[in-house]
Amino acid sequence: MGFGPIVAYDEHLLRNGEGFDTHHHAGVTIVTWPLSGEVTHTDSTGTTGTVSPGQVGVFTTGDGVDHSEFATASGTRFIQVWVAGSTGEPAYAVHDVAPVEGDWVEAVRLDQGSLRVGHVGTDGPAEITLPEGRLRHLHVASGALLRSGMAEPLTAGDAFEITAGEDLPPEFTVSAGVPTELLLWTFE
Repeated sequence: MGFGPIVAYDEHLLRNGEGFDTHHHAGVTIVTWPLSGEVTHTDSTGTTGTVSPGQVGVFTTGDGVDHSEFATASGTRFIQVWVAGSTGEPAYAVHDVAPVEGDWVEAVRLDQGSLRVGHVGTDGPAEITLPEGRLRHLHVASGALLRSGMAEPLTAGDAFEITAGEDLPPEFTVSAGVPTELLLWTFE
């Protein structure tokens, strides 16, 4: 895809046992955000971990590592983002992320930028304002946006990018009328 340091931005839907056999990565941080089911990671450092909804998996591949990933539940749906710029020793970690209705929660902070998760519309129509950033990538993980100032409406799986200098205010607001989960990458 190539937006700022984002190398790839994928959404997967797998059955139990499906996934990706052992393969090599270097120089990227791989962020996994499950929407349903579970994803189990195993790598050549001997690390194994499982990430579920409400958690984020962060895999820094550094100077190089082999790994595999498999769904460990039927109907596993997850979003995975590769961000360039990982160096050093590989590492894998899973962190809990507690949503806050109507606000952003930082799920991942990297040297290049951050991933925030926003939940909005649980109690009916609501708005949420995107934080400022030179580059912003907003993904509708679930639900729908009624108004975004871009294409309308946006539903699960849709995304848009905002770059500095566009004819948009620094604080940009989107609206949801149904329970909606948003993933926002911001890069300076």
